[in-house]
Amino acid sequence: MDERLDSRNSRIETLGQMGLQQFAPYLMNRIMGRYNATLRQDLRRQGLTVPQVRALAVLAVGDGMSINELSVYTVIEQSTMSRTLDALEAQGLVRREACQDDSRTRNIFLTDKGREEFNRAWPAMHEAFAEMFRDIDEAEYSAFVATLQKILGNIRKHDF
Repeated sequence: MDERLDSRNSRIETLGQMGLQQFAPYLMNRIMGRYNATLRQDLRRQGLTVPQVRALAVLAVGDGMSINELSVYTVIEQSTMSRTLDALEAQGLVRREACQDDSRTRNIFLTDKGREEFNRAWPAMHEAFAEMFRDIDEAEYSAFVATLQKILGNIRKHDF
């Protein structure tokens, strides 16, 4: 196993020794920064922000989440998520309903208009996704996703 990746090894490389181009968190941040910047331009025309579309996207796949769950899945802090949901609710794109099990908790649902807005945003999201994975074959993509899922499992703080 590569010494740099062996957490039991007492040798610690500096970032200078490793280099930014070998430091996966740096690369992941650059990739997502570029993806979000690409989306930002397209979404602005639709009157939406990247956090708003992230929320719509997650709800399009798993409607009826709590704000906490939505914050985890969208990787948006809960205070920012609350403001994002306020804006989406004002636009008629989501609705909040009291949870049947706990009246203090509110679950978030897409409205029909919210689903339509997400469906309008999806082509730009898919195009940016396809561009990121241009010249990456199915086996490479599958291995990459499997590795990302392992990494997420290593750092996960929630059961979801």
